[in-house]
Amino acid sequence: MDESKGKSPEKLGEIVRNEIDSNSMGSFDHTHRKLKNRHIQLMAIGGTIGTALFVQIGQALTKGGPASLFIAFTLWSTFILAINNCLSEMVTFIPISSPFVRFADRFVDPALGFCAGINFFIYEAALIPFEVTAFNVILQFWTDKIPLIAVIFFVLVCYTALNFFTVRYFGESEFWFASGKVILAVGLIFFTFITMVGGNPIHDAYGFRFWNPAAVEGAPFAEYSDLGTGVTGRFLGFLACFIQASFTIAGPDMVSMAAGEAQTPRHILPRAFKSVFYRLTAFFVLGTFCIGTIVSYSDPKLLAAISDARPGAGSSPYVIAMQRLEIPVLPHIVNALILTAVFSAGNSYVYNASRTLFGLALDGKAPALFKRCNRNGVPIYCVLATLAFALLSFLQVSNNSAVVLQWFVNLVTASQLLNYAIICFTYLRFYQAMKVQGISRDTLPHKSFWQPFSGYYGFTGTFIMAFVGGYSVFLPGKWDIPSFFFSYTMIGILPVLFLYWKVYRRTQWRRLEDITFFEKERLLVDLDEEDYPVQDSTSLVSRIWNIIWT
Repeated sequence: MDESKGKSPEKLGEIVRNEIDSNSMGSFDHTHRKLKNRHIQLMAIGGTIGTALFVQIGQALTKGGPASLFIAFTLWSTFILAINNCLSEMVTFIPISSPFVRFADRFVDPALGFCAGINFFIYEAALIPFEVTAFNVILQFWTDKIPLIAVIFFVLVCYTALNFFTVRYFGESEFWFASGKVILAVGLIFFTFITMVGGNPIHDAYGFRFWNPAAVEGAPFAEYSDLGTGVTGRFLGFLACFIQASFTIAGPDMVSMAAGEAQTPRHILPRAFKSVFYRLTAFFVLGTFCIGTIVSYSDPKLLAAISDARPGAGSSPYVIAMQRLEIPVLPHIVNALILTAVFSAGNSYVYNASRTLFGLALDGKAPALFKRCNRNGVPIYCVLATLAFALLSFLQVSNNSAVVLQWFVNLVTASQLLNYAIICFTYLRFYQAMKVQGISRDTLPHKSFWQPFSGYYGFTGTFIMAFVGGYSVFLPGKWDIPSFFFSYTMIGILPVLFLYWKVYRRTQWRRLEDITFFEKERLLVDLDEEDYPVQDSTSLVSRIWNIIWT
């Protein structure tokens, strides 16, 4: 039981402050709350938009067609919304560093917190070298004369500068880079609607031609011909799009990782979480509709670009459409904004991985060294460990080593889905504990809707999809050992991590009536928020800002 139970807020505040003063390296969070509302809002947007929306999504289009792509991304958005509901309620109530990792410890079992933290850290850290080398690939759209080693060195130095000194640098960089992502996503949506009615150099009012079976054979539902034909082929095409969606759409976890460093989390975070639904609708649902509208799934140029793995925006369905419509310059603008999106993604992974390691250290699941913060509240040793992991980027200099790196990235592809399943399961325990202890959810800073249905819905979908991702290896004649291990290794490793910590530390499954809700940490949040009073401006500029971003 938490020793703070039954004490008045004033007495508890005094106890907490005394403990911090007597043990500066205790289990308390020593990061600084320097991320402002605009930082969090744009980090939330940046976390939901990746390069997959602009480039890799073309592969899914060729397998399933425009209708399958649109339906799959729309359907998967409902699962992300369910995950968002679960996270928003817990994180706005308890806005601490590495929240969902520590929630798994407190609300379920310390062993689950351990395997969740290791899983998320490895996933985020493994994607840093992938994004660093992707940065070089994007550059090759213009030139291949820049040495790879120079590009890697430049990007890693930038990540160090933005993450090592103060979180404000990271927040500002994500604000501007995420703004570029938004400009790109919104611009491409407008590009679609303008060109489809004839607003292009060749005056081709193509409308919904590529959805019309009379114009494009097989549209709008394509057959995944590599795996099947007829109804089976169309279903497998839809499934390929659904799998692509499950690995493409993200966002709620990115918002939650900033909870421990938000200035006024009770005020800022509910807005950020609430706006996730609108971003999903605007950027992914509408975005996939546009992609299926501007180019045919069977376009020879699109198929050739994908098979040739053209660098940068060269494989983007939008660029293929621009070339067909004889529109100059725009492909270069798209590639430039994709370049900023890639840089931003790697920067976010450095932040998320370092804060995950910090959260593990706070709960005693990583060496105490990683609890240390510099005078600006940055967990410097966590950042250093993450950047050391990023040095794997230099494996790309050697072709043989590059293959190993790609294998490593492929191994963690299921980690995101497993992470989401853990989040939903953790919320269900949180929900049940509050109910058993007689705590009304109406007292929470933010009460999400459709609960506990969202928890069950999100858990079921993400857990099943973690196993479905590599289904093709079980089809007749498709067995492939490397593909099997790439798809299911992390699914096998997670139970091993759980059992290891449970046996090593002899942890106990949390009883609902004994679960505590980070009373001391929540009091510290309340005390911190007194230093940053909410000042909602009534100026016209501020009102316009809130309409756009919140």
